[in-house]
Parts: sequence; structure tokens; C-alpha cells
Amino acid sequence: MENSLDLAAYLGIPLWLLAVVTIWGLIWMGIAMWKSARKNHMVWFIIFLLVHTVGILEILYVFVFSKMSLSKPRAKKNKRR
Repeated sequence: MENSLDLAAYLGIPLWLLAVVTIWGLIWMGIAMWKSARKNHMVWFIIFLLVHTVGILEILYVFVFSKMSLSKPRAKKNKRR
């Protein structure tokens, strides 16, 4: 805990704000990782695991990118009459 106090003091921000931002980011990261795992988006899952953006990328994934189709559209079958 001493390191968090030193970091907050060095950055000049209150410790409670650092805690709120950390919890905010962890919540969104958990939601995005869960959703990407359920949709088998392994690349997104790894990005969320490695890149921490305080919830920004995670929120974009949940509301924008997860709704996009990543697979190629199937060709329509020709109907013979």
C-alpha cells in the first residue's frame, strides 16, 4: 500500500481518485474480457490482458466492436428453376 501512496503523492492526485479509476478500469476490463471470450475473439482477449486503457478500449469493444461481424459473409447459393 505504501507504493500507491507514493505514486499518488508523486502524481499529485488524491488516493481515493486513484482507487476509483483503478476499480473503474478493472470492471470494464472484466466485462470486455468476458464478452470477448464468449464470442471466441481471442485477439481481443489478449489485447485486453496486455493493454490497460482505464476502460476506454474496453467500453469501445463492448458497445462497438463486439457487435461487428468478423467473419466473411457466406456466398449466396444459386437457385435453379
